[in-house]
This record gives sequence, C-alpha cells and structure tokens, in this order.
Amino acid sequence: MLKFPEPGDLVRVWRDGLILEGIVMPNTEFSSENILIIKLSNGYNVGVDLSKSRVEVIKERAYEVGKIPEPTTTSVRGSGEGKLKFISTGGTIASRVEYETGAVKPAINAEELIEMVPEYLEGFSTIEVLELYRLLSEDLTPSHWERISEEIFRSFESGADTVVVAHGTDTMGYTAAALAFSLQKLPAPVMLVGAQRSSDRPSTDSVINLKACAVIGKEAPFGEVVVVMHGSSSDSYVLAHRGVKVRKMHSSRRDAFQSINDVPLARVDFPSKKFVLINKKFIKRHTKEELTHLGKFSNKAALIKFYPNLDCSLIDYLIDRGMKGLVLEGTGLGHVRNACTPTISRAVGEGAIVVMTTQTLFGRVNMKVYTTGRKLIKAGVLPASDILPETAYVKLSWLLGNYPSDDAEELKQKFLTNYVNEFNPSHDEVHFPRWYHGG
Repeated sequence: MLKFPEPGDLVRVWRDGLILEGIVMPNTEFSSENILIIKLSNGYNVGVDLSKSRVEVIKERAYEVGKIPEPTTTSVRGSGEGKLKFISTGGTIASRVEYETGAVKPAINAEELIEMVPEYLEGFSTIEVLELYRLLSEDLTPSHWERISEEIFRSFESGADTVVVAHGTDTMGYTAAALAFSLQKLPAPVMLVGAQRSSDRPSTDSVINLKACAVIGKEAPFGEVVVVMHGSSSDSYVLAHRGVKVRKMHSSRRDAFQSINDVPLARVDFPSKKFVLINKKFIKRHTKEELTHLGKFSNKAALIKFYPNLDCSLIDYLIDRGMKGLVLEGTGLGHVRNACTPTISRAVGEGAIVVMTTQTLFGRVNMKVYTTGRKLIKAGVLPASDILPETAYVKLSWLLGNYPSDDAEELKQKFLTNYVNEFNPSHDEVHFPRWYHGG
C-alpha cells in the first residue's frame, strides 16, 4: 500500500504525461482537501489534484518543513569589549525565506546576525543569540512577556552588557511597556528592534536599525527599555523611543513609530553613526546589582475602545468573566456614553479597577471639565493622565500580577505612581525638536 504523502516528503507525481518531483508543503486553512502542494527544485510551488494524479513517496521526511525547534543559543567571539545578548522572538526582522525548499530555517542565529551587521564583531567581545520564540507579534501574550523578561534578567545576571530583543512591530509597544515595568533600574538600555520589511528585501530597514542598537547600547546614558526604529523613510537616522510612550502609527512606512506625548530619548545619525541625546529627562543606568525584576502579568485586565452606541453589557460580561482591571479608551478628555455609568459603577463596586484613557492619544485625560466626566469620577473611574491606552492596560496587568493580595485602593495608588515615566505630570510641557515629525 502506498504511503500517503506528508509535509517534508520527497514525492514524484504523474499527471497527463507530465512527471514532477518536489517536497510536500503543509496545507493552509484555505487549501482544498484533495490538493497536494509541492515545492519544485526551482523554488516554485504547484498544487496537484490528487483525484487526477498518481503520487509516489520517494523519500520520507526528506526535509523538516515547519518544524519549530526548542529555544537554542549560539555565540561568536568578537574583537571589541562587552557582551551582547540578542533575543529573537520572531517578526519581520528575523524572517528569512529559504526559497529552494520553503523550509523553516532558524529565525536568526549568531552567524546570520554577524552576516547582517559585521560591526558587531568589532564592537563586542561576545555576541550571543537566543532564539526564544518564532511568533508573529499578535500571538504574544502576557505569559510570553514573563518569559522574555526573565531571559533579560538572567542575561544581565550572567554578564550581558547590552540586550537587544528582535520583535514583530505590530504589538511591539505592548511588549516594550511590559519589559519597562517588570525590569527597573536597568544597567543598560534594553532595545526592542524590528523591521517593516524583511531582511532579504533590498529596501529592508533591519540592518540600519540593528546598527543603531550597537551604538545606543554603547553610548546611551539611560537605562530604559526603548524601541529602536527608523526615524524617517530614508536611512538617515534611527530613533530610540521610550518603551512606555511609543506607538506604531503607520501600517507599512519604515518610520512607523512615534513617541506620543513625549520626545524620543535619542537619535543615531547615518552614515556617521553619531549618537545624539535628545531627551534629557531619562532614567540613568544603574548597577547590575540594583536591577529589580517583578515579572508577573495577569490575564485579568482588559482594554475597551469606546464607540458610539457601545453596548454597556460588554463591561458586565468582562466583570462576570473575572476581570479585575479595565482600561477604557474614551473620547476627548475621557468620556463614554452616560448609559454606561451604572455598569461601570457596578464594576468598581465589585472591586475592579476602571481606568480612563483617551483615544486621541495626544493630550491628557481631564474628567472634571464636563458633567459626563465628573459622573464617571463619582462612579469610581481613575483618570490616567496622558498614559497610552495600551500602556495603561499593560500596567494594570503588571500590577495585578505582582500585587495580587492588594485591595483595589492600594492598586489604585500604585497605578497613579509614575514608575518609568509612563505619564507626564500635568505641569510638565513636552518640547518637541523642530525636525521631529511625531510631535
């Protein structure tokens, strides 16, 4: 009996006098059941109708297609000083397509990193790469934040001087905020870096972003979690955005990231690789002994964006599901429809922390101006100043994870504590450089 072909098998196909050979590829959720996808030696994929073809398996598991290995670490020696730890979680920056077979290669290893950025050999004595995950950023959850945070903490404990995290761009702001809250008093910047275009494309932004990380890791005076991405559509400079004040503001541009209600911490100019400190309000580097790690996150926090005619029972549903923290992304100065006020009051009465942010992003919440806001304050809603909605969500998840025994009032006071410059005091003015388009 002929073996039914499986992904990775080398097969020969006969159809209407034509003979094809290739590697069987995994079907997708959009594939028809009777269609076999094979990759030919020229790199092209073809679909074969099994009802009209004869298929023979020449060699079983000729290639490991789609296999995801356990986390692996590779390292190389350089001629510089200090140890660089590079943690890969996936995303476009770590994407390499093996066109000949379609197989999943290691997302990135030390040799491939050096191939992309040979300057790392001159800048560091050791370059160590950990492939921790191979995930699209939308598939990362609070449990992944915990693991990434733990690996960074261990890296500094084991002698790392610089830590870079390769990450998909779509939810990079969430992970950056999570790392900023869980790893405080950092001895060096922790840099999340990504790419809008994969490393095998001529227009990739990955190489310049990675080069900027080496400069920032060596020269920056701050010990903060930052997002390192293009500052313009060209390769002229890269910005280091504070991790709790940054958002992806464009789906495809290379300069998609902007600091919100804040100024980027630093800029690296190219081709000179000159480091420029922009924001003098930063958290200085601490010693490795001072580094603190509170790396737990709770799944009992949620984020709701208000829209006209929002069904207020959604709040009831979340509270009934056990949510202990709720971030509302309200309009303007921090409003939702009046019909939701009793539902929100019930949530607060049952011990949930309800926080108000603004979907305008720029500016801050001020719920004392209009009657709607004042009613929400009376119902127990906590104004969140100029914190980004996603940062507020991450902060609540972090507080609920690390202080589970605290009552609601204690957690409210902790939420109002400015841990890592996640909000600006109301009397602070943000002065944007004239060249910075994100202001």
